[in-house]
Amino acid sequence: MHPFERYQQDWSRRTFLKQSFAGLGSLAMSKLMGAESLPFMQSQGGLHLPAKAKRVVHLCMAGGPSHLESFDPKPMLDKLNGQPFPESFTAGQQLAQLQGAKLIARGSFTKFRKWGACGTEISELFPHIGSIADDICVVRSMVTEQINHDPAHAFMNSGSILKGRPSMGSWLLYGLGAESQDLPGYVVMVSRGAEADQPISARQWSAGFLPSKFQGVQFQSKGSAVHYVGNPDGICQSTQRQVIDEVRRMNGLLGEQRIDPEIDTRISQYEMAFRMQASVPELTDMKNEPKHVLDMYGVTEPGDGSFASNCLLARRMLERGVRFVQLYHRGWDHHGGIEKKMPATALLTDQASAALVKDLKQRGMLEDTLVIWGGEFGRTPMGQGSGRDHHIRAFSIWMAGAGIKPGIVHGATDELGYNSEKDIVQVRDLHATMLHQFGIDHARFSTKFQGLDYKLTGVKPASVVKGILA
Repeated sequence: MHPFERYQQDWSRRTFLKQSFAGLGSLAMSKLMGAESLPFMQSQGGLHLPAKAKRVVHLCMAGGPSHLESFDPKPMLDKLNGQPFPESFTAGQQLAQLQGAKLIARGSFTKFRKWGACGTEISELFPHIGSIADDICVVRSMVTEQINHDPAHAFMNSGSILKGRPSMGSWLLYGLGAESQDLPGYVVMVSRGAEADQPISARQWSAGFLPSKFQGVQFQSKGSAVHYVGNPDGICQSTQRQVIDEVRRMNGLLGEQRIDPEIDTRISQYEMAFRMQASVPELTDMKNEPKHVLDMYGVTEPGDGSFASNCLLARRMLERGVRFVQLYHRGWDHHGGIEKKMPATALLTDQASAALVKDLKQRGMLEDTLVIWGGEFGRTPMGQGSGRDHHIRAFSIWMAGAGIKPGIVHGATDELGYNSEKDIVQVRDLHATMLHQFGIDHARFSTKFQGLDYKLTGVKPASVVKGILA
């Protein structure tokens, strides 16, 4: 049978089922589709809570920075340096590559000092972050459930290690929508140091089972931020507009026949790509940034692929309405050579991390921008050759802005930095707190997939960390 005849026959078989269904329920269906096109919170009648945050910048220190050389000083561990690590701490516990090895305590190779009026103790490897101690909240009692990099990143981003789950940036866009019409609502950039390091999978910013319009868009850190953002030679803007209009018309015809959110995504992404042809070059053109701002971030050449350049570009994105910005810096996986490698990695990230907070503050944006700095897990207080192994039972992050209490330390680990033991913060608690600052009750924020109601915080108990809220 000819393909066209097959199409006609298939269409006639389906006419009653498809067209009569749509005809009989057209008014109800149009209302339903209209509700689904709205951000989740708007379709539910508004926010659950007063919102303190409008946007997030997540500074992801990929590889697991050692809390013992950054934000969690342990004098007792320093005294125990080189001696057998007490078995009472580790008996029956999951270790990564140290499983079955002789465990030797490793003290910090760096010094800590008190910073700011608050007196928070921070490593001398991070003097610039130390300079903003009065603006940040250091959380020393983080724990996670995954001991290897990729699943630990997935758990930090989505609350699950299973592929196909939405990232927290995608959840926020699903809940609140995007503020910018000319840039993606969720942008990701990746930088790295000179050392070989762990790769970052694109699934970390996936929309999972949410419509793909909510997924993160990766911008290139070096060169053109977006490939093919300009028109080919011989194609003018008006011609490009005509192509977009025709594609929109054809997708619209398909959308009348099928209930498929990916059709709406396709339409919106063609439109977004067209608008980005003007918005992205303006975003990445930093010639009007004053020299003192470039110097504050430590930017020597905008667009050079550095973490410093990415931080400055992140501020420009946030100013233009990007809802969620994630900056990954690869290079914190210090199984060996930590005394040489960690200072080098800190040098690449410390100044710009602090500058971003200072810059947001001086522009009046810190009060509604949530800044999160941290890795996927910590490092062991036991040595692994000249470095430290992965550790899930204790690590540190810091947060700032958007109603986070500044100048405090929340939680504590034991005297050797092995277990978080006071005011423990699970990853799902971090997610619940982030949503809370956006006016969303995590327990009431869900979407149905395969017959189940899924949430960012999952099915295990999760609590807002009220002790860090102003």
